[in-house]
Amino acid sequence: MMIQIKQTAQLLRNCRRLVVLTGAGVSKESGVPTFRDAMDGLWAQFDPAQLATPQAFQAHPKRVWDWYEYRRDLVRQAHPNPGHFALAELERRVPQFILVTQNVDDLHEQAGSQRILHLHGKIAQNKCFFNCQGDPTLIDLDRSQSAWIDGVPACPHCGRWVRPDVVWFGEVLPLDILHEAAEASRDCDLMLVIGTAGLVDPAGSLPRVAKQAGAQVIEINPDHSAITRYADIKIDGPSGEVMPAVIKAMDHAR
Repeated sequence: MMIQIKQTAQLLRNCRRLVVLTGAGVSKESGVPTFRDAMDGLWAQFDPAQLATPQAFQAHPKRVWDWYEYRRDLVRQAHPNPGHFALAELERRVPQFILVTQNVDDLHEQAGSQRILHLHGKIAQNKCFFNCQGDPTLIDLDRSQSAWIDGVPACPHCGRWVRPDVVWFGEVLPLDILHEAAEASRDCDLMLVIGTAGLVDPAGSLPRVAKQAGAQVIEINPDHSAITRYADIKIDGPSGEVMPAVIKAMDHAR
């Protein structure tokens, strides 16, 4: 593995335009359960697809809201791991850096990363279910002191449901964010793909976009994934161990 780490460090030292794509494995190292791993305890009887859809929210708004409150509590208990901090350090070293994440937590922000695109939304935020003031109509529940309806907060503008600001099954990703992520993938010299299985599009297609445009793709993942077959370098290990080692190797190469 040290050979791959040294190769990665050298590529990063020469890189001018870097895109990093992170998935659930990065957050899992901080104790945030994956989407399906969160289905335990009282929620074990449900499939995520029964809860994370607009139709589920319309049918059982309180049930879906309560599940997301449970997930928010899990996220609040988590802290950035060494992989998060190493990526924040990497951002300071590469002239053009964009971090594209499938994760809905804010652990990258807590670690110090700044140029972040959240493809699947942010679990800490809320918005009007009907986006009555434009898409999205973000609602700050701490300031609005909203009333409640059907067991969920009511939008202070239209009086209807407030929901988590995340992308549910059957919904389209935010087009402006997706467009920026795709453009960055087409323009980058190098892409790091960390902790994602690469099975969910359109996020899973971004490494292919980068590869087809001539960039090199490096995968960091303890498991085999859909990315592995065309990665130029595959490092078998968790990001919390691999990324600090990569930063250290970058320093030694000076």
